This record gives sequence, C-alpha cells and structure tokens, in this order.
Amino acid sequence: MYKLDAAITGWINSLAGNSLLDHVVITISNVGVPLLILAVAAQWWTGSERTKTRHILIAAGLTFLIGLGINQIILLFDQRIRPYDAGITRLLISPSSDPSFPSDHATASFAIAAAFLIHNLPRRGLFFLLAAILVSFSRVYIGTHYVSDVIGGALTATVAAIIVKTLYRPETRVDRFITGIL
Repeated sequence: MYKLDAAITGWINSLAGNSLLDHVVITISNVGVPLLILAVAAQWWTGSERTKTRHILIAAGLTFLIGLGINQIILLFDQRIRPYDAGITRLLISPSSDPSFPSDHATASFAIAAAFLIHNLPRRGLFFLLAAILVSFSRVYIGTHYVSDVIGGALTATVAAIIVKTLYRPETRVDRFITGIL
C-alpha cells in the first residue's frame, strides 16, 4: 500500500514546475484554512435561521478543534516522516518539523465541510468540501504530505464531526447561551 501511496504522491508532486501554478497552489496551501475559518465566522451574523446556523457554526468550530486534538493523539503513536524527507517529493515551501500523518490542513478544512454536511446544510457543505479537497490537494502538490496523510486528516475530521453531532445538541441550555451571543 505504501508503494501506491508514494507513487500517487510523487505523481501529484511532479505536476509542479509551472511558476504561476506553483504560486497559486502555494497560496492556497498557505491561506486556504484561514480563509475557510473567516468564511465560517462571517456567517455568524447572516441568514434567516440564525439560531440553527449559529449552532452549526459552533459545531464546525468544535469539530475543527476535536479533529486537531485527535491528530495530536495519533502523533503519539505514529511519527511518519514527510515525503520530501523520504525522497518521494520535491518540496516547494519551507520544511516542517512535525510528522506527516495525519495532515492538520486536511483535518481543519474537512472538519468544516463535515460539520456543514452532517448538519444538513448541503450547499454550504459542498462549497466547503470542494475547498477542503483543494487545500488537501495543495498539500500533496507542494510536496509536504502523502495522499494518505490528507485522507487520514479527512477521516479524523469526519470522526470529530460525528462526535460533535452526537454530543452537541441544538436547543440545549449551553447551545442557547452560545448561539445567543452577539
């Protein structure tokens, strides 16, 4: 399985080399997650079903944090080296000092998408899903992650979304307090 993962990762990274495209993809990798966070936060004051929307926005934030927390637990057991350190990819950005699996960028972006999809906001969810795929692709393209790293990030985000959906219920006292802010 590693050979297939490395081959696909290497192939995606081999698409790099066009300076304009490289610049665009590096920019997506660098600002994609912060822009998604801003896109979520900006919805706090919009929409006709404000209470429902705010519940989902809080759920997205919780999913984001729990997903990244799950990643930290995984890192206690798996210290996978980056593909550029293994000679699989050519790195287009500065190297990272933390392990490769799972991808925090993929987790963060897929957490937002999963929260919207699991809470039945399909149009917004699909927008965030496409953005998550783009951010995740960028991480492989620039040479910093294996394909399985971003798949792992998407899985931890999905698990986090299920946990949040199960535990953070709408119309509870805590939910009413949080969604009533501002």
